[in-house]
Amino acid sequence: MHFDEAPAFPRGFRCASRNCGLKQDGKDLALFASHTDAVAAAVFTRNQFPGAPVTLGRETIQGGILRAIVANSKVSNVATGTEGLANARRMAAAAAREIGTTPDRVLVSSTGVIGRRLPIEKIEAGLMGMASDLQSDPLVGAAGIMTTDTHPKALSVRVGGGDATITWVAKGSGMIEPNMATMLAYIFTDAAIERSALDRLLRDAVHVSFNMLSVDSDTSTSDTCAMLANGQAGRVDERQFFQALVAGCIRMAETLARDGEGAKHLIRARVSGAASEEEARRIAKSLVNSPLVKTMVHGADPNVGRLLMAVGKCFDCTIAPGSTDASINGYAVVRGGTSVDFDDAAVRETLRREVVDLDVSLGIGSASATAFGCDLTAGYIEENAAYYSS
Repeated sequence: MHFDEAPAFPRGFRCASRNCGLKQDGKDLALFASHTDAVAAAVFTRNQFPGAPVTLGRETIQGGILRAIVANSKVSNVATGTEGLANARRMAAAAAREIGTTPDRVLVSSTGVIGRRLPIEKIEAGLMGMASDLQSDPLVGAAGIMTTDTHPKALSVRVGGGDATITWVAKGSGMIEPNMATMLAYIFTDAAIERSALDRLLRDAVHVSFNMLSVDSDTSTSDTCAMLANGQAGRVDERQFFQALVAGCIRMAETLARDGEGAKHLIRARVSGAASEEEARRIAKSLVNSPLVKTMVHGADPNVGRLLMAVGKCFDCTIAPGSTDASINGYAVVRGGTSVDFDDAAVRETLRREVVDLDVSLGIGSASATAFGCDLTAGYIEENAAYYSS
């Protein structure tokens, strides 16, 4: 899939970001808007302490139509009770006034520290006049939703080389093991797609991408993945659209894993030959979530016993040691459940690459899955030890 060298919005979409005083420095408020109403679908966190924006978002998305997304960083508006929900509604209303729509056409997101009151007055003031700042670079909007991210994240691609475009904007580098999406991910397209199809395609794409992403095995209270389709490019071939959608979601999942808090390596764990897709997914997640596998990669230490441990601890999965093979970046390290002689220096060197592929073949069935994660470094501990106070 050939992604645009510089990400760009599909026709009819624009964004803006500002500092409204939530952060001392940097952008902390973002607005994404369509010129016209857009068909919309979304998936949200399954964490049982959802933030007020998630609670409101589940209500808003039932209408199936959006004109805008408004998001703030620094304060997540989670564990804030009825006041938090009221503030989320005020945030939607302020964005709606600014672009000339109704609050039920605005999806709200907040990300940042949990348990702090949302400074809604600063957000309302910040949204005033923001429509005049709307422009076509998605990275501008991405900058307004970052928390511990080291860089704004956006990408775009043409569908089947045709007129329609899909653009992704996302944030997230910690508290990521979604059971639906990622921390915040917004997808925009000018393709014309019916709402039921959009919902199905989004969920299928999330299943193999964001739902296979884990930085630290922790599911955020604010996870949201939303997709808007304003139809300005007309109909597209659904198969080609889905191929592009999946490719972009996987690429964005890898981008988020690469930017995990303190991370130096992207880890891709591919499991094949499993008895079922569910078992393949569980084992792949076990590999990227294991602190010992993560530190093995970080230290470039080819301790292959850690791979076998992470596979073998999936007690409810069908595993036959005698048929299990494993490799690291193409170097065979296990055959038939037994460690094999390998070039230690070469494997240590390959573990120093930015991307480390761990491949495990179970030799049981035909199901497969890939999970996306990162290494564990001292930087992760330093970042999170003082996150609330920062």
